[in-house]
Amino acid sequence: MKRIFLTLAIAFSIVAVQSCGNANNDSKKTADSINETKAPENIDDNNTATTPVAVSEDDAKFVTEAANGGMAEVELGKLAKEKGQHLDVKAFGEMMIRDHSKANDELATLAQAKNITLPATLGTDEQNLKDELSKKSPGDFDKSYIEDMVKDHEKDIKLFEDASKNLKDTELKAFVDKTLPTLRNHLDHAKSVKDKLK
Repeated sequence: MKRIFLTLAIAFSIVAVQSCGNANNDSKKTADSINETKAPENIDDNNTATTPVAVSEDDAKFVTEAANGGMAEVELGKLAKEKGQHLDVKAFGEMMIRDHSKANDELATLAQAKNITLPATLGTDEQNLKDELSKKSPGDFDKSYIEDMVKDHEKDIKLFEDASKNLKDTELKAFVDKTLPTLRNHLDHAKSVKDKLK
């Protein structure tokens, strides 16, 4: 019984610290840490208080990484819609909000079904990028944003291609395979907008 309360106390402490928004805490790392404690290979047979994640630890890490990236694309898309000067930058931001919100919702549904904890807020790197872009002058914002979107989508495509080969969970793999063409389309679109801004 004490073990149950201790496990719950630790889980609530992690969530409480995370929700305080302390800049030193990375929401993605916190989610990964929670998922690691819930990984089937890390749960003691006597611990009935912790419901294990229904996927491998590596699959859960992919989910938190993808969720963090998806949240960032939506937040940065909102920023582009607000600060963008070029109509194509604003339109790209709107596309990021629409497409990544849809993918984020699908991923959240899968994560909930598989007992995977998702990041509550942007990870430190993504928040720093958002803060940096927020400070850009309107004239500098468009170019910086689109350059970041090209880099981001190249990184996302690599993450998803690797996941397509390595994920063990078939539902997550189906999500990845369904999402990859959209990410590739975003990359092509970002490159096209970048060329227009030269």
